[in-house]
Amino acid sequence: MKLAEDIYVYEWTHYFDNNCNSFYIGGNVNALIDPGLKSYLPNLLESMENDGIMKGDIRYIINTHSHPDHFEGSELFSNSEVQIAMHEEEIAFMNGLGPRIYFMFGMAPPDVRINMRLHTGEVTLGEEMFEILHIPGHSPGSIGLYWPARKALFSGDVIFSQNVGRTDFPGGSGALLKKSISSLAELDIDTLFPGHMEIVDGSERVKWNFQVVMQNVFPYI
Repeated sequence: MKLAEDIYVYEWTHYFDNNCNSFYIGGNVNALIDPGLKSYLPNLLESMENDGIMKGDIRYIINTHSHPDHFEGSELFSNSEVQIAMHEEEIAFMNGLGPRIYFMFGMAPPDVRINMRLHTGEVTLGEEMFEILHIPGHSPGSIGLYWPARKALFSGDVIFSQNVGRTDFPGGSGALLKKSISSLAELDIDTLFPGHMEIVDGSERVKWNFQVVMQNVFPYI
């Protein structure tokens, strides 16, 4: 679904199975953020085609972290010309403890060819400048993708609408998650695009959402 100019939203709303929200930035960027589980990728690509986006249009796969419900579908792009991106800390995690999460769910870790190592700081995708924010806590190499020109934050599983990502998987840390969320709260954000649940739209509502999380959720992390 097209939400705004060059921003497409594919929310996961199935109550009885897990997958993530996926997002696509069109225009001269052509980046798919979090392709999700590979079993559901054909459905995602069909929804994108309905919006006029072909699989061949995709230039970048931006993975906010390596958990199965966000990352596994990246495997289906490994033999293409697509740039598959993940933060260097999450790459190291997948070379260590990361696969344990897949084993916990009876899954094999995907064979993904990461050919774009993300580092904290500015990155140019197409002709647009974004910021890679290293926000550990849910996973050691979790990132937020911030688009300053649109004041948009793609937060993965670090913060949701009035909630946060879990910290009890391997590599999780409640202390780091709270620190990461507090740093995100300092950004100028008009729209928060989380990895699960609904989008938080409007700068005042985004600020309110951070306040709710810090006041009502932080004490239990």
